[in-house]
Amino acid sequence: MHPKIDILAFAAHPDDVEISISGTLLKHQAKGLKTGIVDLTRGELGTRGSADIRTEESKKATEILKLSVRENLGLKDGFFENNEESLLAVVRSIRKYRPEIILINAEKDRHPDHGNGHQLVKRAAFLSGLIKIHTEVDGKVQEAWRPKNVYAYIQDYYIHPDIVIDVSEFWEQRMASLMAYSSQFYDPNSTEPNTPISSEGFLNHLIGRSTQFGRQISVKHAEGLNVVKPIGIDNLLDLE
Repeated sequence: MHPKIDILAFAAHPDDVEISISGTLLKHQAKGLKTGIVDLTRGELGTRGSADIRTEESKKATEILKLSVRENLGLKDGFFENNEESLLAVVRSIRKYRPEIILINAEKDRHPDHGNGHQLVKRAAFLSGLIKIHTEVDGKVQEAWRPKNVYAYIQDYYIHPDIVIDVSEFWEQRMASLMAYSSQFYDPNSTEPNTPISSEGFLNHLIGRSTQFGRQISVKHAEGLNVVKPIGIDNLLDLE
């Protein structure tokens, strides 16, 4: 029996979540909620490291984030499409873990896989609720499941957030999960080619982004989300 997850984050590549929204996962995990990550690809086209190295780094990050589940769908890095095969792979994961909330890649970003991942998982989150779509896991027919809501996290390109989450208490742990991917980020001793995310400046960018979002709600560090579909409430005063 697979555990039911409260918040399930999908990512085009291992480390997308750690870069963008891992503090939010840590904060909700500390509240007693179950969190998980589903990576669409192994990041095998990355300039630095390798798919095998990133798999091992992902395991380290998973421990730091205290995730209840993490899986990799093994779609083709750089080439996955919003087609039936990929959609059903995501639908199976959603039905397997039955999340209340799904977090997805940014709608538009520097890496085209991020926008593609956004569209793929958003569509699959809807299809997962259709009872006439048949899926199985471990030889058992899955029941339809649709999350209560879907939010997109903000990545390289600046997007004005709809929701800002205070992650100040979890900032160091969040950055430790990121640095578990030592092949990808700043290492003055590395002999591998430089990339847009391997410079010391990129880490400073992440700190600047978090303090920028934090300033909007008068805290030290924060992460941002965008609403994918309208949020239903009973009372406007429920919103801070």
